Amino acid sequence: MLKKKFLKALRFLVFFAIGVVIFWLIYKDQDLGRITNILKHDVNYSWVWFSLFLGLLSHISRSIRWNLMIEPLGHKPWIFNTFLAVMVGYLMNLALPRMGEISRCGVLSRYEKISFTKLVGTVVAERIIDVLMLLLLTLLVIITQFGEVLKFLSKNPEIEDKVVLLVQSPILYGAATIVIILFYVYRKNLKRSIFFKKIEGTVNNFKEGLNSIKRIKRKWAFILHSVFIWLMYYLMLYVVFFAFDFTKALSPLAGLTTFVLASFGMVAPVQGGIGAWHFMVKEALSLYGVANENGVIFALLDHTAMTAMLIFLGLGSLLILPFINRKKGDVL
Repeated sequence: MLKKKFLKALRFLVFFAIGVVIFWLIYKDQDLGRITNILKHDVNYSWVWFSLFLGLLSHISRSIRWNLMIEPLGHKPWIFNTFLAVMVGYLMNLALPRMGEISRCGVLSRYEKISFTKLVGTVVAERIIDVLMLLLLTLLVIITQFGEVLKFLSKNPEIEDKVVLLVQSPILYGAATIVIILFYVYRKNLKRSIFFKKIEGTVNNFKEGLNSIKRIKRKWAFILHSVFIWLMYYLMLYVVFFAFDFTKALSPLAGLTTFVLASFGMVAPVQGGIGAWHFMVKEALSLYGVANENGVIFALLDHTAMTAMLIFLGLGSLLILPFINRKKGDVL
């Protein structure tokens, strides 16, 4: 038990350190005085507040969608409890990646007396839908913005040369060949390994998640909420473009590209996507001619605003939950 706690703490510290190092590398050479001056005088914060409002709508929609998935289990939790549980989950994710999914299931299970295991199954199904939505958006970006990527490579030949060298590298093909050979030779041992069992468990969870989606009664409502959630996520980032002079002229597709790349930064195993999110946003904006020193300011403000909202709502939810459920005899 002590060993598991130690490993969890170590994992937390390692991931947090990675995020901090990435963040430091991005901002270490930036002019802090210039950043402060722009944030004080050159930002239209009305768009930032509007962005947070759209984020709140996405969280409410996610709560309603989760209730739709819980209904086939024979329960109809109070939507306010579901929303508060979702916000606690977001807060926990800031502390430890993927802890939020377990935390929100624990919260709702406690206050609504629903099977924790069954709730985890609904969250697995949620994650499947979210991954599919992200992949669809990624495909859309590849199809519509491939020309912009080519233009970026042509303007930055050193990056293009590195990509070509990587693709043509004999080391890459040699390593791939060795991996395939080793997999074939040790395939029987791999099947008995903990790593393989985890993969097998993930595949089984994927199947269970898909089955739970089939049981949803109001499927169209589920689909509409899934689309709405990701639309709000996208708009939450895009509207902040209008807060800065150096991004307000960028197109909605530029916003979509930035959003998709930022999403991959957010799913990186670092707390709240710190560092990884900033890097991906900065690089995405550079595709559309936004200077590096401006891209990092956009990333800093947008990420800070999102994180502050999640902390505020998450901590508020922790305080409110036992109060509004006191009649059920719960104590914190």
